[in-house]
Amino acid sequence: MNLKNKKVFLTRPYKVVYKDGDRIIKVFTKEHGKANVFNEALCQARVEETGLDVPVVEEVSQIDGEWALVIKYVEGKTLEQIMEEDRENLPKYMEQFVDLQLSMHAKRAPRLTLQKDKFARKIASLKDTVDATTRYELHTRLDSMPNHIKLCHGDFNPSNVIVRADGTMSIVDWAHATQGNASGDAAITYLEFALKDQKMADLYLDLFCKKSDTAKQYVQKWLPIAAASQLTKGIEEEKEFLSRWIDVIDFQ
Repeated sequence: MNLKNKKVFLTRPYKVVYKDGDRIIKVFTKEHGKANVFNEALCQARVEETGLDVPVVEEVSQIDGEWALVIKYVEGKTLEQIMEEDRENLPKYMEQFVDLQLSMHAKRAPRLTLQKDKFARKIASLKDTVDATTRYELHTRLDSMPNHIKLCHGDFNPSNVIVRADGTMSIVDWAHATQGNASGDAAITYLEFALKDQKMADLYLDLFCKKSDTAKQYVQKWLPIAAASQLTKGIEEEKEFLSRWIDVIDFQ
């Protein structure tokens, strides 16, 4: 596969995404690792089996010695773009966003990794960032949370929702998918909003709790765990913000 004449669609520290007609080609750096690429393809394929509206994985291959993932292209704007362009109707778009997340949580993908196992591994990996006492408290809190088997995205935010011209929505980027607790998934979404806009984060949480009939305090109990998970991404400008949430072990 020759990428010389392909349009660069997106650039990230560990990948370059190209558009090739009706396909997206994600080319990963060697540091990302072969196993991670195959795991993302497997997660995406297992989510496809739920019947949820997601892009279809077409191919895993090597391009110039680097692993690549080929996925069907979904034409449209991200929900993030639409929210930014039409702020007056933000409540309407946020309601659509939450409804989409709840429709996802209603699905089951029993062969995906368990969310609590993934959270536990991430907390354990923070030895150089989080002290042993805090890690112990985080593990204890995680162990106490109920075990659920709902389909969870793990990075559900408006930039990962594509809105087609007819208004239908497709959820993309399933590399972090697990089966687990919807409120744990919502806690990650809340923090991603809060990193950019606290008012949007509060609007999101109010709607999620209302529509899912979930106590806000219950989602908040997941926030230190979710913050620890997000901290493993190693994004320097997010470190101080996420560390504050990890320290709020008894947040009310």
